[in-house]
Amino acid sequence: MASYHLYTSVTVSKNLSVFLSTFLMGLCLLALASCESKPAKAPNQKSSYTIKDDLGRSVTLPTQPKRIMGLDAAMTEMLFAVADTASIIGRTQNCDYPAMALTKPVVNNYPMDYERLLTLKPDAVFATEGIISLEVAAQIQKMGIPVYFQAFDSVSDVLRGLKDLGRILKRENQAAKVVNSLQQKLQAFSKDTAELQEHPKVLAIIWKDPIYVFGHNTIFTDKLRYLGADNAVSEVMAQQSPALTREYILQLNPDVILGGTFEKYDKEFFSLYPELKRIKAYQNKRIYEVTDDLMSRPGPRVIESIQELKQVLR
Repeated sequence: MASYHLYTSVTVSKNLSVFLSTFLMGLCLLALASCESKPAKAPNQKSSYTIKDDLGRSVTLPTQPKRIMGLDAAMTEMLFAVADTASIIGRTQNCDYPAMALTKPVVNNYPMDYERLLTLKPDAVFATEGIISLEVAAQIQKMGIPVYFQAFDSVSDVLRGLKDLGRILKRENQAAKVVNSLQQKLQAFSKDTAELQEHPKVLAIIWKDPIYVFGHNTIFTDKLRYLGADNAVSEVMAQQSPALTREYILQLNPDVILGGTFEKYDKEFFSLYPELKRIKAYQNKRIYEVTDDLMSRPGPRVIESIQELKQVLR
């Protein structure tokens, strides 16, 4: 009997073991089948992130914006230098460079055509400080479109801005290529400056009545630095483009005036302010016309702007 009990006990144990093995295997197969029937989970990636723009504003941007546009001509030029041009879905009425920009739908920015902007469904828009107001940006953001500002007080700000766009748009290599090219050309200007004997004071007039000029805290001052010249306005004022009195301009006594040809200024500007004919720029007929777009738009054409200034100052 003892051996029978032993045999029976062993047999039951073996049967139980087989049953449990079969049961567990079945569970595994069911689990595998369940896993195979469900779609694979997507990687844990964020669809957006929050960063600070050049104005210190917190802006939440898509991880990789697919539909973008610039809200002013300078920013459009910046985007075309770095972005996939297919991702640029619009331009403003003033954006005319590069030529490919002219193929994009127009959204007026002054006054801002919010309805038209909304129809283009941008993931994000980019703006330049001083050209697009914070009030306009706030209204656009209420529509669910993030606005990222860039600010340009120096040539190096342009290079940094290109790199920032490269990171935001996941186009770091393209941005680095553009920046490296610009840096090489800037180094060539610096070599020329070392040989200069004269350091002319330059006044850039952007409006005649009242007389508005490019102030000291502008990219214009930095462009002149690469040429060994100085902005005649040495004082940092509250406005980047201040209005100057005639008395103040007489005190500055600039060597060079930029804004138009001598003949045009003699007829239209100095006829309004004949006392200003005493300044050196008029006495020596050093009054020149330069390309407004190159002067007024910070962007990748900054080298062309410096080159043009070099031609009129030498």
